[in-house]
Amino acid sequence: MGRIAALALAAGAGSLPLLSSSAAAATTGRPIGRGAAREGGQVHYDRARRLAGDDNVLRTLVKALTPGATVPRPPAPEPLKLFDNLAMFSVGWVSAMAILTDDGIVLLDALTSAQEAETVLVPGLRSLGADHAAIKYIVVTHGHDDHYGGARYLAEQYGTRVLMAPADWDLVARKDPEHAPARDLDIRDGQRLTLGGTTIRLHHTPGHTPGTVSPIFPVWSGRERRTAMLWGGLNPPSDPSDLRTYLASIRSFRARMWQADVEVELSNHPNDNGLERAEQLRNNPDGPNPFVLGRPRTQRFMMVMHHMLRGRLADAEASSDTAHAHGTGLRAE
Repeated sequence: MGRIAALALAAGAGSLPLLSSSAAAATTGRPIGRGAAREGGQVHYDRARRLAGDDNVLRTLVKALTPGATVPRPPAPEPLKLFDNLAMFSVGWVSAMAILTDDGIVLLDALTSAQEAETVLVPGLRSLGADHAAIKYIVVTHGHDDHYGGARYLAEQYGTRVLMAPADWDLVARKDPEHAPARDLDIRDGQRLTLGGTTIRLHHTPGHTPGTVSPIFPVWSGRERRTAMLWGGLNPPSDPSDLRTYLASIRSFRARMWQADVEVELSNHPNDNGLERAEQLRNNPDGPNPFVLGRPRTQRFMMVMHHMLRGRLADAEASSDTAHAHGTGLRAE
């Protein structure tokens, strides 16, 4: 869709491609596919739990990805700056982030509705001393209404530009034309969005939806600068083919995180102990920032996710094999 010269949306020349199945096998020690089904999903869930150990962030991730888990519905916290240039606005079960720059604001998601944009995002920014009228862009991480719900209101009220991956623009046009924002800017894999000297790298990570996007961007507190990531959509699909796509996204994004020296992990749902960490930061703003996991822990976060998704794939393939055997009268081995 329409490009604008002021928007530094350049395809990243250094982006890493998705790993092939053979490359995945080299990374994990075994191929992704039918062999995993014979092993059983529990083997992979157990590996994830061992890798998580007693780390509350990783243990919460395991719980969120365990089959049958539901998104928790905690009370909504007050707005909070997680870093000097990053604020969180939450209604409890879903959150949006605001990247604050010298030339305006980039929102990562827009909560569930026009009402929440008006009553949570706008006053929340004001309470933190930010100009709500300076929201220049909304990056919609994926095409579900709890992430784009307030985008139309902000676009109409403040002229905010809305970005989404093409596949999810198509998704929302089919499923929710009444509430979705008007189609605006497409996100290409590896694009850069630059505003006020801050550059956000936008990576396609399909799986949760066909057009899920996960950003990597700089954050700072005082003179301390870090690189942050936000995984765009956690809840796994059920179809084996979609689960393989999700696993490929984990592998490619983990490589991009390593390349970018990511040390900060963020989420748009309370599936990573994020709200608890936010309160820890609120209560002890001069202590270590609990969102700074460091490079090894952020990599381990992705490996825990990888093992949990391997388990989900093994279970899905076993279920598919059983259904096929019943349909043909053959015995499933």
